Amino acid sequence: MKIIEWLSERIEDEIEDAKVYAEKAMMCKQERQKLADTLMKISEEEMRHMAMLHNEVVDIIEEYRKKEGEPPAEMTAVYEYLHRKQIEKSAEVKAMQTQYRS
Repeated sequence: MKIIEWLSERIEDEIEDAKVYAEKAMMCKQERQKLADTLMKISEEEMRHMAMLHNEVVDIIEEYRKKEGEPPAEMTAVYEYLHRKQIEKSAEVKAMQTQYRS
């Protein structure tokens, strides 16, 4: 489904943006605490966006299953691959956010 492909790309964008903001927050934490806190809040917001988009993908897949049955194996394989990558990248960003708060 094209919409899942598009949403997956947006999810990856949100994760990457969250990472960029978290990295910059950590870099300027010592010299510019207020700016760093703002950047980290933006990073966390990007991760909320990612979660919202992910929930939409899950809803679309569930809706498909109810109407059509199981998605084609190829589609499921691609989704699962992308989803694993997104989970790994998300975990990396969340670890950075946790480290910042420590």
